[in-house]
Amino acid sequence: MEKTLTIPLLKGEDWKQTLLEQGTPFAVDNVNWPDAFPTAPSCQGKVGRTDKGLAIYWAVSGPDLRVQNLQDGGRIWEDSCCEWFIQLPSAGQPADYINIECNAAGILLGARGAGRNNRRPLPQELLSQIIRVADVQGPCNEVGGRREWTLSLLIPYAVLGLDANRLPAQLKGNIYKCGDETAHPHFLSWSPVGTPDPDFHRPEYFGTFILQ
Repeated sequence: MEKTLTIPLLKGEDWKQTLLEQGTPFAVDNVNWPDAFPTAPSCQGKVGRTDKGLAIYWAVSGPDLRVQNLQDGGRIWEDSCCEWFIQLPSAGQPADYINIECNAAGILLGARGAGRNNRRPLPQELLSQIIRVADVQGPCNEVGGRREWTLSLLIPYAVLGLDANRLPAQLKGNIYKCGDETAHPHFLSWSPVGTPDPDFHRPEYFGTFILQ
């Protein structure tokens, strides 16, 4: 059964506060490859939208914390990372989707394309428009112990290739938590992924986001 997630319109001036109060909760808790990658950090969040963009909050708790990429556009997925994939409305197929990936320091990667190959990086002038608020409890890049961190993003609709005045009723997408090069590599998803090996670039496993 396909997963769905409602994205409500937030009512309030402070998007971070109203997101926590009015956003729809979600959990990134599907351990799709338990034999090879059993580690499952706790990853909960909330999502909503404003008249300007998509608002997302993640709260993560798990072993270790890797933050090695300190400039936008790097290999963010290798760090302690949260990701949001969203597919653009299209009359033709395959439709492009945009992946926004962010590590615990608020450093971003964004790209666009119809699949894993030949993706086009989002230019820095777009990435710089994304508001990021990151908060880390405890030291980074030390193995052992348990780390907690939160991440809030406000992503303008234009960055996602959407018209703020003509938003669709629904969008396809998925939410991920990963850390390819952490001491405990992990690959979690909101909507289950049915591939034999970790692969987040699979639109056929996207769920549905319902915009209110």
